[in-house]
Amino acid sequence: SIHRKKTDGENGKLEDCLQKGCDQVAAGYIVYGSSTMLVYTTGQGVNGYTLDPSVGEFLLSHEDIKIPTKGKIYSINEGNTNFWDEGTKKYISYLKEKDPATGRPYSLRYIGSLVADFHRNLLYGGIFLYPTDYKDLKKPKGKLRLLYEASPLAFIVEQAGGLATTGKENIMDIQPTELHQKVPLIIGSKEDVLTYQKFVADSAT
Repeated sequence: SIHRKKTDGENGKLEDCLQKGCDQVAAGYIVYGSSTMLVYTTGQGVNGYTLDPSVGEFLLSHEDIKIPTKGKIYSINEGNTNFWDEGTKKYISYLKEKDPATGRPYSLRYIGSLVADFHRNLLYGGIFLYPTDYKDLKKPKGKLRLLYEASPLAFIVEQAGGLATTGKENIMDIQPTELHQKVPLIIGSKEDVLTYQKFVADSAT
């Protein structure tokens, strides 16, 4: 994630880092597998570049990536089911129900690597969830870091036509107060994220 420097002087300050996701000027990630791929945005769409070992350079391989509006995959650690809020429990149960008209049931695909799970869903459609859970009372706000995990991916997914939320608040709109601040993260295809938010809102009433 890259932000513009706000303060004067040569050396940066904490204030320069504590900026909202919507103020980013660039974000990207590199994913390793059978090939090495860089996914990058400067706020003008999302492009993917694959490393060509024969020349030692990244070449444009995925131009103007757009995440499908609705997917068929969900990515979450179901081992934490008992520690989720009711809205999340009901949403995951909903995804497992058989209803061909709405493309259900969804398939579970969970590697346990944020970037790998996000990357697959970005290309093929789906939703990644790391919600608040109550397994560890010392971590009431989730596990993932806002500034260097949630915000960069939120910038990328929004540029690709998707959404990222805590369940209640858009990730890009959160004002950081700490360098290592943690947040819940629900990210992916637009319709899937909006449906999740509805389950959370309905369960809160």
